Amino acid sequence: MEDDIILKISYRIKEIRKEKNITIQELADRAGVSKGLISQIENNRTIPSLPVLMNIVHSLKLDLTGFFKDISPADHQEKVFVIRKNDYKPLKKEAAKGFNYQRILARNIHGGPVDFVLLELKKGARRNKMVTTDAFEYKYLIKGKVDYLIEEKNYILEEGESIFFDGRLGHNLSNVGDSDAVMLVVYYFITND
Repeated sequence: MEDDIILKISYRIKEIRKEKNITIQELADRAGVSKGLISQIENNRTIPSLPVLMNIVHSLKLDLTGFFKDISPADHQEKVFVIRKNDYKPLKKEAAKGFNYQRILARNIHGGPVDFVLLELKKGARRNKMVTTDAFEYKYLIKGKVDYLIEEKNYILEEGESIFFDGRLGHNLSNVGDSDAVMLVVYYFITND
């Protein structure tokens, strides 16, 4: 299997599990595998065997056709990729109201999974709680004004400014501007503990 298909499978499992509010332990119990194995699969550190993958997919209450819809191999012969706006895929990352994500591109780059996402924050959008991700995060503010709370410190970003941080730190984001905000987000996933 190609790295990018493995990356897509890993993130599909994680996205669906989170969307259905299933913990890693619950999924592991349902699929008859260890919590550590689910974590390794979701973070692209191991490739599941076909029987394990089938158990995970069925434990998420999906059929294989539904799970693999839109997962296709990337053409590794290409050295330049043009991604058209209508090729961006809606992405459900969290339940916070007013946070609209679109995946631009997910790739393995030098052995590490990277996810390029466009985030639109509706006017007044804010999270109710701190979040963490297993990634280094780079955010470039294309439009608007946002407030990033990382640990105990606030960072105000305006158009053209950016921020880079370890997503394992508790963080929260609010649109504090007078209009919708748009950010380019790059997640470089951490593949070791």
